[in-house]
Amino acid sequence: MYQLYYYPLNASMAPHFVLEEIGIDYQLNLVDRTSNAQKSTEYLNLNPTGRIPTLIDHSETSGDTLVIFESAAICMHLCDKNPELNLIPKIGDPDRALFYQWLMYLNNTLQAELMIYFYPDKHTTETGENSISAIVTAQETRITAMFALLDNELAGKDFLVGDCITACDFFLFMLAVWADEFETPPLSWPNLSRYLKNLAKRPSVIKVCKKENLSLADYQS
Repeated sequence: MYQLYYYPLNASMAPHFVLEEIGIDYQLNLVDRTSNAQKSTEYLNLNPTGRIPTLIDHSETSGDTLVIFESAAICMHLCDKNPELNLIPKIGDPDRALFYQWLMYLNNTLQAELMIYFYPDKHTTETGENSISAIVTAQETRITAMFALLDNELAGKDFLVGDCITACDFFLFMLAVWADEFETPPLSWPNLSRYLKNLAKRPSVIKVCKKENLSLADYQS
């Protein structure tokens, strides 16, 4: 039995997609960021980083319970626990290395830059609106260049890695949603737009977006 501690449209969205794609029963536990619940003693006992998401993997056969945090790590764990779905290429498949490459790029590079964009005040000791605005502008430029790279990578491809969907695709969809208000949003790129609109047709994506109250109207036009 899996339990996912989540908040809508947060970094928990990617593992939420993966859980739905697996098609196994799981429980959603809301961590209310509006009341800073991720910093509560109860939550910190599960996840000492005080961040979302956290996954509890309880084995009904052995009785063992595993607690995992970090969105990419949760996705990889779920893929490894359910290998029959091929959400991660098999060991020995050259695409497995590319899976690692792109998931690390999405998590360590693109998501990290998005965090600076959304929380610029945490990345400067300067005060004043001009300083914050300069960081936001610079970050949007940097991130837009990253989406340009991904758009080029997706030319003629339905998926980021190999010929079937992987956790990388769900991770990229999540990050693209975060950037949908950019001056040049992900849907404005030809290959990214085609790719994201195809992903938005998947039942797992539709179900998660409904649960997290995200409209897919822009992805259906």
